[in-house]
Amino acid sequence: MPLIISRLFCFFWPGVLLVALLFSGLSKPLQARTLNGFDLSDSLLDARKILSGGPPRDGIPAIDEPRFSAAEDAGWLKPDDRVMGVFHNGIAKAYPIAILDWHEIVNDRFGAGPDNALVITYCPLCGTGVVYQAAPGGDILSFGVSGLLYNSDVLLYDRQTESLWSQLQNRAIAGAYQGQTLQMVASWYTTWRDWQTQYPHTLVLSRETGFSRNYDRSPYGDYDRSTNLYFPVDFLSQAYHPKERVLGLELNGQFKAYPFAELARAGAQGEIKDTFAGQDLLIRYDAEQRSGRIWLADTEQELPVVNSFWFAWYTFHPQGEVFNGSDN
Repeated sequence: MPLIISRLFCFFWPGVLLVALLFSGLSKPLQARTLNGFDLSDSLLDARKILSGGPPRDGIPAIDEPRFSAAEDAGWLKPDDRVMGVFHNGIAKAYPIAILDWHEIVNDRFGAGPDNALVITYCPLCGTGVVYQAAPGGDILSFGVSGLLYNSDVLLYDRQTESLWSQLQNRAIAGAYQGQTLQMVASWYTTWRDWQTQYPHTLVLSRETGFSRNYDRSPYGDYDRSTNLYFPVDFLSQAYHPKERVLGLELNGQFKAYPFAELARAGAQGEIKDTFAGQDLLIRYDAEQRSGRIWLADTEQELPVVNSFWFAWYTFHPQGEVFNGSDN
């Protein structure tokens, strides 16, 4: 009997081996996926949910050598035009959204040393502006637009290692830096009027970017007012208009959204105190302008926040807390 089994094993084994090899070969293309030249096989995210936004890698060109003008020379900016403002190392700079809509990334310096190498990022689809120190581990990186999206949010890539970074997760999701995070820097999404009032000696990103773009119009039309999304997301909430703006805060590993619709319950503008993640907070806001900042109460320590469309914050943090103005 053992001899018969042995002969049968020898007869069928080559066929079993062949089938195994065939299935192994077929499984590799299913596991490995490349988009815009990026290998997604080791992605921390579900690679099937990483989508092409349309343009190829660098089809939306980052600004690598930004030029700046003095505030008095930025006459093209209207008082209510939106800017991302950054005050770092004693230097104030304004980055008009009219320019960021077309470029999404500015690689900039606020002085010498890795701590002063910053990357200004903006995703028009999520309405999210986030500023990072661009030197994880002390190595200064230069970032570009991958042309890929996850949950409708831009994936950056660094040109040194071609690692992919999720803007709203603050981390590398594929490549040599996989799992490492970028340190956020406080920024302020506000009007040109309010930024210039606060920082009259500010510099302003120039429209002389080296690229031919019409900075007088948005390539996204009325997207920021429409209920429509261009790309699918994991989670949606109907609690607010999908493009309602919120201040998104991560503190001690916890997440909380401050919708301006809720802040407005205390008045069109002003200050609100809140306690979250074991910390007392002071929120200064202007609900009409959908602009605000958050500090640790009774200190001068401003916390980095993300001024975001509601749908974008919620899809990344569906279990996070949401500020309720009626409880304040």
